[in-house]
Amino acid sequence: MPEAVSVVIPAYNAAWCVRRSVDSVLVQTFRDIELIVVDDGSTDGTAEVLASYGARLRTVSQPNGGLSSARNAGIRAAAGRYVAFLDADDWWLSEKLERQVAWMDAHPLTVFCSTTARVVNAQGQTTGEWRCSFLSGNTLEALFLRNGYIAGSGSAVLARREALVASGGFDEALRSLEDVDMWMRLAAQGAYHCIDEPLAVVEKRPDSMSRQLDVMREAAMRVMQKNRDLLPARKRGAFWRRAYAGMLSDYAKWAYRDGRRRQAFGDLLTGMRLAPLSRGRLLLGLLAAMLRNQPV
Repeated sequence: MPEAVSVVIPAYNAAWCVRRSVDSVLVQTFRDIELIVVDDGSTDGTAEVLASYGARLRTVSQPNGGLSSARNAGIRAAAGRYVAFLDADDWWLSEKLERQVAWMDAHPLTVFCSTTARVVNAQGQTTGEWRCSFLSGNTLEALFLRNGYIAGSGSAVLARREALVASGGFDEALRSLEDVDMWMRLAAQGAYHCIDEPLAVVEKRPDSMSRQLDVMREAAMRVMQKNRDLLPARKRGAFWRRAYAGMLSDYAKWAYRDGRRRQAFGDLLTGMRLAPLSRGRLLLGLLAAMLRNQPV
């Protein structure tokens, strides 16, 4: 009989960290699991680290295809009723799966769930928590208003495998926000729940916002546009424009902080054209602050 939960860890050149994530799965108090690690074309010692676990995990090896491709390979290999995702540089507390499976078993209309996550830096120091949040309206609408609505995201979510398959898998054309895109499609199928306990740990390593900003902005625009039709018809007009303008305001602030004033001004003006009534005051305030060279 298949295990209840298939855990999928995508790993690319993760020899430095994957043992920590694997060990956190193997010490879960919920034991009815299969552990699948997708070696996404690693060129370091990842394969050797995984081989050291023997039959305690299953390795799926493939040429490098990126995070979405690796997660999809894990879904295809999964046999469990549920699939849980964990990035190779993150880890879980021991009761995470037990708490999530208990909720999902008791609430059959819940399609996916996550937990609050503790956020740490590269030195392991806690820098904050990615908490459960509860906006008015349903989860899909909340994701349009706040792309980071799903606490813990790719290292905290457990979902029904049949829902993941029905969604078509992660979008391999996206270079960022592929998790947000998936959560939108899952939210269109049914309910989401967040367990407000820090049962996952997400490591945030320093990187260059200037390198990532364009990729993230392009992906955010694509995700907001491609999933517009998932919203109820009455929400595809003014609500969607308000959400899209809000997204642009976020990227305008990040661009401004990165010294990209022209891009920041352009995004603010586009947002004002889209949602002059619902977002106009916010966007004009940001524009005025930027023109005065004030911090935003």
